[in-house]
Amino acid sequence: MYPMWHNYINVTSTDEVIQILGEKKERARIVAGGTDLILELERGLRKGVDTLIDVSRIPALDQIKIDEDDIIHLGPLVTHNDCVASKLIRKSAYPLARAAWDVGAPQIRNRGTIAGNLITASPANDTITPLMALGASVTLRSTRGERSIPLKEFYTGVRKSVMQADEMLVDISFPAMKKSQRGTFIKLALRRAQAISLVNVAVILNLKDAARTVKSAVITLGAVTPIITHAVEAEKFLEQKKLNPKNIAHAAELAMQAAHPIDDIRGSAAYRIEMVKVITARALSAILNQTEQEGMPKRPILLQSKETADYTSQITSSFPSSAIETTINGKEYSFTSGYGKTLLRLLREEGLLTGTKEGCAEGECGACTVFLDGNAVMSCLVPAPRAHGAQITTIEGLADGDTLHPVQDAFIEHGAVQCGYCTPGFLMSGAKLLEEKNNPTHNEIEQAITGNLCRCTGYYKIVKAIEDASKIKT
Repeated sequence: MYPMWHNYINVTSTDEVIQILGEKKERARIVAGGTDLILELERGLRKGVDTLIDVSRIPALDQIKIDEDDIIHLGPLVTHNDCVASKLIRKSAYPLARAAWDVGAPQIRNRGTIAGNLITASPANDTITPLMALGASVTLRSTRGERSIPLKEFYTGVRKSVMQADEMLVDISFPAMKKSQRGTFIKLALRRAQAISLVNVAVILNLKDAARTVKSAVITLGAVTPIITHAVEAEKFLEQKKLNPKNIAHAAELAMQAAHPIDDIRGSAAYRIEMVKVITARALSAILNQTEQEGMPKRPILLQSKETADYTSQITSSFPSSAIETTINGKEYSFTSGYGKTLLRLLREEGLLTGTKEGCAEGECGACTVFLDGNAVMSCLVPAPRAHGAQITTIEGLADGDTLHPVQDAFIEHGAVQCGYCTPGFLMSGAKLLEEKNNPTHNEIEQAITGNLCRCTGYYKIVKAIEDASKIKT
């Protein structure tokens, strides 16, 4: 099954990207986070692709800005965790912050980008729904020039858009919410984390007085039609109406009529239709009661280092013509093979660092968690050449010589293992949490391990071990 790609190019400018795309077109794909693309390549869904263009080292593409016209701009490298942590997004585009928080787990949110979520074009992708409600547009660039497309015109079907093979998404823009606007996002899934939406909804209301009269309403629905859709009749009904329980109930009924979902293994169409009504009513009621931000932590756990690595010194490199030069656990490595693998398999098969486990190879279980340039990531979803010039820590590097990390000591003390297969991932998440937060609460520990799946212990001893390790560390 290897290699998954024949050529891998690290670039440092958008001009390089545009040039390569112009030459290779359908045979090339851009990779930033890679959390969707790696799976698509492994499953054979991207046939004919022989070149990956890694844009993650291009400076300044991870910025969130607001311009003089109160238009917010997201660069193509802005991750879900960037949105979660952004004061600007939380204040002026809260539905997007909430949707980003509901995506995957910390390790996924540290790599996955908003741009990638949009480009993948699945109607179940969480951030499309609030961005559609916010009236977002995307800017695409190619050798032919630039064009700006409203998000409502971007999609043509399931995983289909108007984006051409030689284009790069360089900007996402939308108006900041006004003081008179309130909004939220609600996702229904089979579990609280690491789950695809069964149904999701974004609601933004422009309220014109203290009596909660609705001047205008936007309601967008995800995962219930081939593309994200507006509940137009519900939006029209709410205009100039009081936001009260009776009108909320009727608007929710109208929203339900806009849904045309399918039956699949995760839920029936009938269930999804009913849930559209339920979560639309919940979103409107939360705005009425001013509780729409309940459940969103003020200081969410990101599993990131406090200091961000500087990539601006990186130079253009390509593989397999170059060796992968990297630092793992403080030791320099040079790999002349394995460039067509994931980072997980590079570590295990080329580096012989077998402490990092392969559980699902789909970013679901967290057994392969490592630190990449200081941030916790799922190594099964990172291309091996991304290790070039990077600082990587694996479970083998967690201890300080013969002295175990406090989390390792606590796991032994509490017997927080059974089969032990998931343990390296839990240890890495726990250690990064204690680096980020000296004295985490029970809830913050739970946030930190949402990306780690254990099939044996029931988590109680794991949580207790991390809790006690924080006391030792402090």
